[in-house]
Amino acid sequence: MWAAGGQRRAGLAAAAALALALALAMALAARRRRPRREVLFFPSRPSCTEALLAEAAGPGAAARPCPCPLPRGDCSLSRLLRHLLSARRSLEICLFAFSSPQLGRAVQLLHRRGVRVRVVADAQYMELRGSQIGLLRHAGIQVRHSQESGYMHHKFAIVDGRMLITGSLNWTTQAIQNNRENVLVVEDAEYVKPFLDEFERIWEEYNPINYTLFSKDSK
Repeated sequence: MWAAGGQRRAGLAAAAALALALALAMALAARRRRPRREVLFFPSRPSCTEALLAEAAGPGAAARPCPCPLPRGDCSLSRLLRHLLSARRSLEICLFAFSSPQLGRAVQLLHRRGVRVRVVADAQYMELRGSQIGLLRHAGIQVRHSQESGYMHHKFAIVDGRMLITGSLNWTTQAIQNNRENVLVVEDAEYVKPFLDEFERIWEEYNPINYTLFSKDSK
């Protein structure tokens, strides 16, 4: 009888341990599935993002030491970079101004990883000195721009059709390092879909086959 009782207690202990392990696994899975919701404020604290970008580039790049004197650590820029680099299938970018070298490198890394990247830019600001748009085009990334007189003043990106990144921030070094800016990161289809629809509408409107090179009055 003692042996049978001991076996029962051992069985109950094993079942309890299994139940606890399953509960922990389910809690971890639920945490992983939790939609992202985050607000980032700028200016971003000075911090070296080279290790983050090198890690995304691959083992060879990550092995090289960074001579940058800036401190390592988390900051608004590094968190924004991580959200962008989480893309696995697609990245839509709609920006008034884009001159940040770090964000430009992240977009090119995604393109080289096989992520479909599309960029909509403002025609006037894409030509300014320091703009990343020419480099993105040279890398083979699809870029379209406005041609009307008003600014293409949007500032948003969509990761994998599920995560929206939007706010007051232009992707420029000036804005990141000096300006009071905000960025909202959210995974919510109710908000992502209207922005994705707006991107597709603008993308088609800015298709080069629709460009009007000469007005009707000039003919």
